[in-house]
Amino acid sequence: MRKVFYTLFLILLLWLAYTYREDIIKIYDNYFVPLEKKVTKLEKNKYYRDFDYNYVKNTNSFIPKSKKDIINIYYTVVNSGMDEFTFYCPDEYENCIQDVNDIANDQDTISNLNNYVHPYNSFKTLKTEVEGTGKITLKIYKVYDEEMIIILNYKIDEIIKNNITNTDTVREKIKKIHDYIINNTTYDKERSDKKIINYKSDNAYGVLIEKYGLCGGYTDAMMLFLEIFNIPNYKISTENHIWNYVNVDNEWLHLDLTWDDPITEDNKGILDDSYFLINDAQLKSIEKEEHNFNPDLIN
Repeated sequence: MRKVFYTLFLILLLWLAYTYREDIIKIYDNYFVPLEKKVTKLEKNKYYRDFDYNYVKNTNSFIPKSKKDIINIYYTVVNSGMDEFTFYCPDEYENCIQDVNDIANDQDTISNLNNYVHPYNSFKTLKTEVEGTGKITLKIYKVYDEEMIIILNYKIDEIIKNNITNTDTVREKIKKIHDYIINNTTYDKERSDKKIINYKSDNAYGVLIEKYGLCGGYTDAMMLFLEIFNIPNYKISTENHIWNYVNVDNEWLHLDLTWDDPITEDNKGILDDSYFLINDAQLKSIEKEEHNFNPDLIN
């Protein structure tokens, strides 16, 4: 009788193991498989930028040992264009989870990541999910969807075809695009002053397609052209403003299309170039408040 019982019990165990094998594998993975084996494989899209900066650097290591390592992981994931990524805090890094939480809750640190990536890989929201086991999952919700990218790329090709020649110098290319954007865009005063949102003016779609822009839109639009021209660049931001930082002839220079498209009392369009490829000293000599950037964030 006892043998029959044990046999039936064994058969029951085998049946349960087979029936719930996926759940058993998941439990095993969660508690017994070494954590470093479960890091998401990094996949880079065509908008990945192979650039390192003083503030952030691309990394091949997703086992952080310091807060700086964590920031570089965040940057690498966003820069690669992934929508979701998982890595783990190692046991020997005792403050890892706390550091991740600190970074995730620091909006300045998180938002600054967008300054160094291609606009199409930039995010409107970046969520961090932290588990007690040390599992960290990043979820990236991008600014530009596929339809917007297709429309923008078509428009950009058209603008380049109609405005840029093979004989143009780097400065001439930048100036022509600078002038085109300003001449074809109206600053979105309704949104900036009254918070009325009629356009995607905070990104390049608003500027190049809808013809209305805020500083984020002007900057993204210019950056899309700089990327196509293979001109080293990234963005600089302060609490209330953002503009382009561009390397021309081995010199980093400021380029602010928003401030070169001033608003007049009679709403007439003005094309200015006071903020066209100027150095730090020139920028500080004409404006110190909105452009009072953190020098630690630039090369």
